[in-house]
Amino acid sequence: MRSSANFLLLLGILALASASPAQIQKRGVYKVEQVANPNFTGRNGPRALLKTLRKYRMPIPASLTNAVQQQNEMITKREPRRKGKGRHRGGSNAGNAASNSTVGPAANGTGLVTATPEANDVEYLSPVKIGGQTLNLDFDSGSSDLWVFNTQLSSAASTGHDVYDPTQSKTFALMQAASFEISYGDGSGAAGNVGTDTVEIGGATVTQQAVELATAVSRSFVEDTNNNGLLGLAFSQLNTVQPAQQKTFFDNVMSSLAEPLFTADLRAQEAGAYEFGRVDTTKFTGEITWISVNTTDGFWQFTSEQFAVDGGEPQTSTAGAQAIADTGTTLILADPAVAQAYYAQVDGAVDDQQQGGFTIPCNAQLPDLQLDVGGAMATVKGEFINFAQVDDQTCFGGLQATPAGLQVYGDIFFKSNFVAFNGGNNSLGFAQHV
Repeated sequence: MRSSANFLLLLGILALASASPAQIQKRGVYKVEQVANPNFTGRNGPRALLKTLRKYRMPIPASLTNAVQQQNEMITKREPRRKGKGRHRGGSNAGNAASNSTVGPAANGTGLVTATPEANDVEYLSPVKIGGQTLNLDFDSGSSDLWVFNTQLSSAASTGHDVYDPTQSKTFALMQAASFEISYGDGSGAAGNVGTDTVEIGGATVTQQAVELATAVSRSFVEDTNNNGLLGLAFSQLNTVQPAQQKTFFDNVMSSLAEPLFTADLRAQEAGAYEFGRVDTTKFTGEITWISVNTTDGFWQFTSEQFAVDGGEPQTSTAGAQAIADTGTTLILADPAVAQAYYAQVDGAVDDQQQGGFTIPCNAQLPDLQLDVGGAMATVKGEFINFAQVDDQTCFGGLQATPAGLQVYGDIFFKSNFVAFNGGNNSLGFAQHV
């Protein structure tokens, strides 16, 4: 009996030993590198500003609406639509409501995802595999839905897009009676049904991840043919799936990571990367500064009530002012006091009603801007604040005044700063790029 007991004990130990490598392997680091955008057509300042105001339901000045309409007319005349490369066969597999998502490691414990500057850095796009199909998605730390263009959309809506076909996935399952709807302040957005599938980002894999399948999308998304959907990286409480909210990819994959965080290493006019599971110290200079974030509203939000121009004395904008770090926004929307004080130091800068925001001479030497991030100052290089050309001599500023209380620090902030998002202790880290 003692011999049998010892034998069974040995088998148990061997079983545990054989299982342990998989557990260790799951504690991985996964990197998503950005890819080059072959369809660069140029920046559009008013459209970038309008997109941000819509996203956060901020008031939209009539002057900005008029400027965008004029821009759209010019773009329509000079840019014929590209032929579509996506499939347009509709349909989806039916299935039972999915259980909780599960996570799997990359074979070697590492992975890579690239993000592509779209329209000269208007958006950064990254390849994501869903059910084995690769789509370029917008990684958005300001929202919490993973939604995609798919074969349920009409040909008119999906022309030019790579679309996800759930009927070609062996791992897709429809979530019965589940739906989503993302709407913006002007009524634009996307809506549809929901399923689950295996999602892989740079080698990090989540099975039964909620994937939202658009059956209706607004024209602004249809025209943005480089972008085939969105992957939200804010907190899951912002997810719009009904009747039950779903977890983000990051929330689902977090327990499998070496560290419970992801980083955004976004660059100007060159490929950057998102990395899950570690902070790569070769990507920044000095020490990384960590601050606590306020998750009450579901954002990576922090206090930002001070600023400085070109390293000068700190000034207070609005006591208690709040800001969020948003990879899905292009511009910096700051307190009006910040924008006004900054452009007061730039000869020829004006708050241009015809363009819907601050413009500058294209040849202006722009000063750096320091922004308060949770009590510590982060620098935005002046060269990145020259955002988009309006005409031969005038450019649209990458720093604009927020029409609401919330400040939004978008890609122009990220071009100067390496940023880490820690979901384990709800903190944000930043340091100057190498």
